Amino acid sequence: MTHTPALPFQPLQGVRILSLALNLPGPAALMRLRQMGATCLKLEPLGGDPMGHYNPAAYAQLHEGIELQKADLKTAQGQEVLHRALAETDVLLTSFRPSAFKKLGIAWDTLQARYPALSQVAIVGSPGERAEEPGHDLTYLAENGLVPGMELPATLYADMGGSLMATEAVLQACMLRRSAESKGVFIEVALSVAAGYLALPRQWGLTQPGGWIGGAHAGYRVYACKDGRVALAALEPHFAAALCAAAGMAASDINTLLAPATRQHIADFMLTKTRQELDTLALEKDIPLHTMA
Repeated sequence: MTHTPALPFQPLQGVRILSLALNLPGPAALMRLRQMGATCLKLEPLGGDPMGHYNPAAYAQLHEGIELQKADLKTAQGQEVLHRALAETDVLLTSFRPSAFKKLGIAWDTLQARYPALSQVAIVGSPGERAEEPGHDLTYLAENGLVPGMELPATLYADMGGSLMATEAVLQACMLRRSAESKGVFIEVALSVAAGYLALPRQWGLTQPGGWIGGAHAGYRVYACKDGRVALAALEPHFAAALCAAAGMAASDINTLLAPATRQHIADFMLTKTRQELDTLALEKDIPLHTMA
């Protein structure tokens, strides 16, 4: 029996997106929207998007398949380009502070009066009255307890999480417009709120140092091995039992797995194995782990 490859899910076919958003959250959202079938146009300032200067490879991937134009929105000519595009747009994606919209003459009430069917998804740093406050991914993560040490986070969690929320907001706007007889809607997406959503497991205590998946559970930790590290995720009872058996431990009840002596036993066991040996063990014993240099 042959399987026909699934067609890509493109619920936004026929939807026209105009983006004025620069740097990462807006372009990342626009990339996802294009992948879902939307027709995407981005207006950049004459100097381009900063991302194109400090990481051309990232910029290229984010903007693949997206029409790019340049316009100085502070000039009459730039405003003409903008409004010509807005007249053919279903959803406007932005990442300005609220005060910038007023300066450019495109506050939501102005847009709604001129383009009743237009929706807007506005990416801001913080919600509501705090939308004018300066900030970046790092400050939003810190505000939500996601910078526990002195090292920078491994990726831009708030920006990328916010981009997904913005994509979700575009989908919501399209659904609401259909149910509201073609009247557009305004949806605000705050990066600090995205960081707060990602921080929920930590707030619940799950990833705190004493939490089961914060280091207390011997089967869910990062250990050193002979030639690198191993990310071990033997959390469920059957995985934990397989781990304990492989490490020469008879018991695998939860009290045992939360005991410091068990963590030490497994740490000692991992130090006797190379990455290749652990990769083989994972396949043979059905243990979820990933070795790292």
